[in-house]
Amino acid sequence: MKEKILKLIENNAKLEISDISKLLSTDESSIKSAIAEMEADGIICGYNTIINWDKVSEELCQALIEVRVIPERGRGFDNIANRISKFPEVDSVYLISGGYDFLVQIKGRSMKSVSQFVFDKLATLDSVQSTATHFVLKKYKDHGVTLESISKEPREKIIL
Repeated sequence: MKEKILKLIENNAKLEISDISKLLSTDESSIKSAIAEMEADGIICGYNTIINWDKVSEELCQALIEVRVIPERGRGFDNIANRISKFPEVDSVYLISGGYDFLVQIKGRSMKSVSQFVFDKLATLDSVQSTATHFVLKKYKDHGVTLESISKEPREKIIL
């Protein structure tokens, strides 16, 4: 039952307990109990709203930063990831495969503030060997939600 609840609220965190109960043909107290247990166990870590910031007047600059590090003996990547995660600018930290070790997603007020974060805070950490910053220019889909409809331009007909 827990997996079914997770799938429902992953796509719509605004679902009411009563709606989940009806969808799963289960009593509301069992749903409340299961959700509370998953929150306590750290399975459900939060509830987010997906916002299309391009449609809001406030300027926001997002960047994805690839980070190459030297893992710490006996601790691997966990300690470094924890240090990076503590910066308030950081939204997400992922351990990844490939040429870099981490993918760090951050938000700032401008490209300059993002660059300053990388220069002053991230790149100066002892374990960090190199970074590659990619600025998000436009989002089309975020967390499974389409933000902008992608219209196909009709192809121009050429008559020979």
